[in-house]
Amino acid sequence: MTFPIAGPVAPMLARATRTLPVGPGWWYEPKWDGFRCLVFRDRDDLLLQSRGGRPLQRYFPELIEPLRAATPARVVLDGELVVMTPAGLDFDALSARIHPAASRVARLAVELPAAFVAFDLLADDRDRRPESGSARRARLGEVLAAASPPVHRTPGTADAGLAADWFRRFEGAGLDGVVAKADGDPYRDGERGWWKVRHRRHADCVVAGWRRDPSGEPVSLLLGLYHDGRLQYVGVAAGFDRPRRAALAADLAPLAARSGERHPWVGDGPSPVAGAGTARRPGGPSRWRAGPGAPWEPLRPERVAEVAYDHLQGPRFRHTARFVRWRPDRDPLTCTYAQLEVPVPAELRAVLQPDPGPG
Repeated sequence: MTFPIAGPVAPMLARATRTLPVGPGWWYEPKWDGFRCLVFRDRDDLLLQSRGGRPLQRYFPELIEPLRAATPARVVLDGELVVMTPAGLDFDALSARIHPAASRVARLAVELPAAFVAFDLLADDRDRRPESGSARRARLGEVLAAASPPVHRTPGTADAGLAADWFRRFEGAGLDGVVAKADGDPYRDGERGWWKVRHRRHADCVVAGWRRDPSGEPVSLLLGLYHDGRLQYVGVAAGFDRPRRAALAADLAPLAARSGERHPWVGDGPSPVAGAGTARRPGGPSRWRAGPGAPWEPLRPERVAEVAYDHLQGPRFRHTARFVRWRPDRDPLTCTYAQLEVPVPAELRAVLQPDPGPG
């Protein structure tokens, strides 16, 4: 097979910023929370490429024919694989689609069907990457003029005020934030040439475990929040530099749980969070595998850390949180889910309803 451009292609990326850039020449799109995916088509041959360059089509067989129906004979698209539910995007359901067993892949294709949301065009009859973002976007509109679900074209706007409104309104549908793109820029493989603004909130969490590297320094802290008197595992904080790791090791070593000492995440574990399904414990099955997760060590739940996070998915943080500071003034028992801001639900069709237009 000979695709319009040779793969694998490292997709263009976005760097984080706290505020949206504004002014003439900016284009804004919702930030979809899924798997980055490049679609390569050469007539009947179709390849779905992950951000890391790996093929994905065997995991999403239900998208092959819809993509063929929605695209010209030769094309390369950039976009996102997502699972859309009545409650919004479901990243856990999407992650469950990556499974080695063909029978399970076939079953999940029916039970948890995926969709593809396109936001850039890399090639059709020629390589479009050197062209401006506005030119590629106009051509993308022509290429996907006949697309229908589960193939979508992302909405977009040149209005910074509308983009800020999307940032507020669409979080409840599971979107990650907003991406800003300079209209005149070409598509630069692997470079962080776009900008992204994500939600950022703070919470006081109980530190009840840690993971350490072979030298004994912590690489992540395991966080919990109380619900109905039981400590629920809510996620991890990580990203510590070397000086901070050494300080954390000294601070937390005295809290290492002794053998035989009761711990809320050892033994029977926590009860499920109301309305959130089955609770997870550190070291249990993760979204990527059914077997045991990375080993961890329990700490007596006596310290409270303030962390920065973006949003919840179910009863836990969707992404790794960032450690901010210790909160010696907080009683661990007061660290509950009640402190967390819950986004107002939004329907995905409200996200996709705006006419993207050619730009």
